[in-house]
Amino acid sequence: MSALNHSIVNYDMFVLIGIPGLKELHVWISIPFCLMYLVAVSGNGILICVVAVERSLHEPMYLFLSMLAFWDLILSTSTVPKALSIFWFDDVDISFGGCVTQLFFMHFAFVVESGILLAMAFDRYVAICYPLRYTTILSHRVIGKIGGVVVFRSFATVFPIVFLVKRLPFCRTNIIAHTFCEHMGLAKLACADITINIWYGISVPLLSVMLDMVTIVISYGLILRAVFRLPSRDARIKALSTCGSHVCVILMFYLPGIFTVIAQRFGRKIPKHVHILLANLYVLVPPMMNPIIYGVKTKQIRERVTLVFSPKGKCC
Repeated sequence: MSALNHSIVNYDMFVLIGIPGLKELHVWISIPFCLMYLVAVSGNGILICVVAVERSLHEPMYLFLSMLAFWDLILSTSTVPKALSIFWFDDVDISFGGCVTQLFFMHFAFVVESGILLAMAFDRYVAICYPLRYTTILSHRVIGKIGGVVVFRSFATVFPIVFLVKRLPFCRTNIIAHTFCEHMGLAKLACADITINIWYGISVPLLSVMLDMVTIVISYGLILRAVFRLPSRDARIKALSTCGSHVCVILMFYLPGIFTVIAQRFGRKIPKHVHILLANLYVLVPPMMNPIIYGVKTKQIRERVTLVFSPKGKCC
């Protein structure tokens, strides 16, 4: 009978129940979520606006930063509005197409951001190791090509997930214990073999994100070697200070992700709601903190933000 039922039912609507076990706290949880999302949207929006308006910021570092801000908006906007609608309006239904679209853009933005952080590490390497050739090596044309390659690589990496999910029949349950759709969470609901999904879900972070992390570490190893060869202490401090914001952003992006993956794989005793809260914070905290970090640590951005939004300045 169960086999017959599995052959008849194939869900095309799913239910995102939010944070299991904390339904009565959804409204209270939504308050910090909403505030962080508003800070992320406004901060990244202002950053993109300032870089676009101020020609003095049309340098490689700031152009890459504006790319990161744009994809921060995509990452947070692909998940947070739906989570807030669940918390506020009990809007738990999502179509299969909507679920696949959400997981695609979330994973796509994540891999793009990893690639942009790698590009930013390359930018710092060129700026410190080859300062006289900096603008020649990283011309606007080259920056555009780097951005295109990052987006294409991410699309080619993540898009197969759409087909891997769409081929699956869903006949066990349509209830997803989460605030948003993600690849393996959806695949585990299928009544079919998901071995390919599991292996692809492992290979994507290993071949893309982990490779980016290793390359970034190598880049900073070369940067440190070049910095400590500088003749004066002041020159070394100045060179290292230009990397401070980027290092903070890298740590903010990768460390929570690594912790989340480890918790999911090995933290079987960790309650389900803790996993889901961590996953939500991961798509909220980096987009919220990135513009704050660069705004606080980068004098040029602080000055230009003040200039653009002052009564006598330009306005976006």
